[in-house]
Amino acid sequence: MSGVAPWIAGQVRRLLAQRGHAWLLHGPSGLGQYELALALARAWLCDAPGADGACGQCQSCHAIEVHAHTDLFVLMPETVMLELGWPLDEKAQADIDDKKRKPSKDIRIESVRDSVEFAQRTSGRGRGKVVLVYPAQRMNVASANALLKTLEEPPGDVRFALATEAAHQLLPTIRSRCLGHAMAWPTPDEAGRWLAGQGLDAADVPVLLRAAGGRPQEALLLAQAGLDRRSWSQLPKALAAGEAGVLADWAPARAVDALQKLCHDLMARAAGAPPRFFEPADLPPEAALAALGDWSRELLRTARTAEHPFNAGLMLEALVSRARRALHSRPEPSP
Repeated sequence: MSGVAPWIAGQVRRLLAQRGHAWLLHGPSGLGQYELALALARAWLCDAPGADGACGQCQSCHAIEVHAHTDLFVLMPETVMLELGWPLDEKAQADIDDKKRKPSKDIRIESVRDSVEFAQRTSGRGRGKVVLVYPAQRMNVASANALLKTLEEPPGDVRFALATEAAHQLLPTIRSRCLGHAMAWPTPDEAGRWLAGQGLDAADVPVLLRAAGGRPQEALLLAQAGLDRRSWSQLPKALAAGEAGVLADWAPARAVDALQKLCHDLMARAAGAPPRFFEPADLPPEAALAALGDWSRELLRTARTAEHPFNAGLMLEALVSRARRALHSRPEPSP
């Protein structure tokens, strides 16, 4: 399938060979849940689908490409729709344009009700209808319950593709009404070739892939945020030196994520396990496990508010200062 990553294409073939009106595509972020859900929607609505998925040439495929298919309903937070280029309904767009409210970061119950009404309509092109929900965990209890009956007893020829990076946050009743599919991890070669095809420097690819924990789409986001092999490799020792500017250009949520990865690797090393996100040679001297545990818990609390910091600059300075203290703690000498 043109334009689809190889590890996604293989999953499309497997899922199309199975029956089911509702799939829950789940796994860690960066593995392509949204892309897989959209590829399934394309195949289900395609005028000439094959075993590998949509043809990519018909009017239906073109309509999805330009985000204007009458038989596809995308159920997403407004922030995600705007980021991915999907049009909002006229009222929602007018409210946002007139500054009456900001785009919602959750899937609004009004949108769920619209999707239920969409599911009850007759298919416009005669190939059935699809509701794509992403990220599905952004439905609150009221929104999820509004979708529940339609998901359990879909009218006519409607199918659902729910994609999530946090399946545990979904209501059990939602999960139980879907066929679950755990996202496949690409091999390092597949991920490397795909990243190189996205224009990344070949020398940066293995470092960024390691920084992303093996998740290629996360590695691409890191590159798009300005990260390269040099800045990632130098990060631990720069933090240990208390270089306040090392996180100056980082978004707070991205900075907290990087610090959590560093803390993970230092705790793993202290426990005798290999680091996952950094090369061993890039890590500073061994720190006290108790201090790392305290730092890890603080980072977890900070992560909950990192997307809405009171003052991003002060927050980043505090993160560097706190990291330096943790990194300069020393283990108790062996008896």
